[in-house]
Parts: sequence; structure tokens; C-alpha cells
Amino acid sequence: MTQTAIRLVVFDVDGVLTDGRLYLQDDGQESKAFHTRDGLGLKALMSFGIAVAVITARQAPLVDRRMQELGIEHYRSGCEDKATALSDIMSSLRLSGEQVAYVGDDLVDWPAMKLCGFKCVPSDGDAWLKTKADYVTQAAGGFGAAREVAEKILSDQNLLDTWRDGFQ
Repeated sequence: MTQTAIRLVVFDVDGVLTDGRLYLQDDGQESKAFHTRDGLGLKALMSFGIAVAVITARQAPLVDRRMQELGIEHYRSGCEDKATALSDIMSSLRLSGEQVAYVGDDLVDWPAMKLCGFKCVPSDGDAWLKTKADYVTQAAGGFGAAREVAEKILSDQNLLDTWRDGFQ
């Protein structure tokens, strides 16, 4: 299956844009690590008019900040019902499921993922979910999985070389 029709790519946060671990400090602060190459991949998609959405069940000011830094317009946090959030985004963009890719790592992502034409799971994602995926990345979540999916979609749309050439 090629991803030439993909107009929206949806990413989970914990386990996809991060390694899934939560670092909690005694003062109640939470920290996470985001890979800069993943961020560049999201920006690459957007530079070619492919919308990016981020849907996460957790709420964290540091994630809000990172999404703002990346310019993610379609960001939903504290979202227990990811399928409804995705349906709302798809409706606002007037997209069908076949035009949407979803990158998720765990069972809570499945209700939203099954609405999409291209389902992706990081290499360290849930074993059952990987059996349902169209694409399992070589990279682990938080270690380039999002970038890998972005580059796959850009490659399938014959845009990857154009993006890379922009850095020469």
C-alpha cells in the first residue's frame, strides 16, 4: 500500500514522540524527552501541506510547549476518547479515513487507528497492535519512529528528495 493519498498524519505522544517513560520528580514536575529529528519530520510533512495532528490522553504543560514550538495546529491533550477527537479533526479538514495515517504504540490508540487508511506502530509498541499495523518502524518510540513514518510518507509521495535537497 502506498501513502500517496495521505493528507493528515496523527501522532500519539507517550511511546511515539517520546520513549513512553514518565519522569516524575519529588516536586511533582514531570519531564519527557523529545527527539529533535522527530520534530523536523513533523515540520517536513507540514511544509508540503500534509496536516499533522497530535492526540494524547495525558495533559502536560511541557507537551503543550513542544507542540506550540513545532506549530502543531491540530493538538488535543487530555483526550481519553482519541477516536472522537480524530473524527472531529477529520471532519474539520474534510478528510476520509483513507487520507489519514496514525502512529500509535498501545491499545488505547486502536479505536482511533482503525479509522485510518495507514496504521503505523513503533518497533517497541504493543505486540498485538503491531499485528494490526500496515507499517512497523525500525526505530523505537522517541528515538526516530515519527521521523521514519514522515520520511516514508514523503518518499511515497515523491517528496523526500525535494525536502532533503532544501538543505543543500
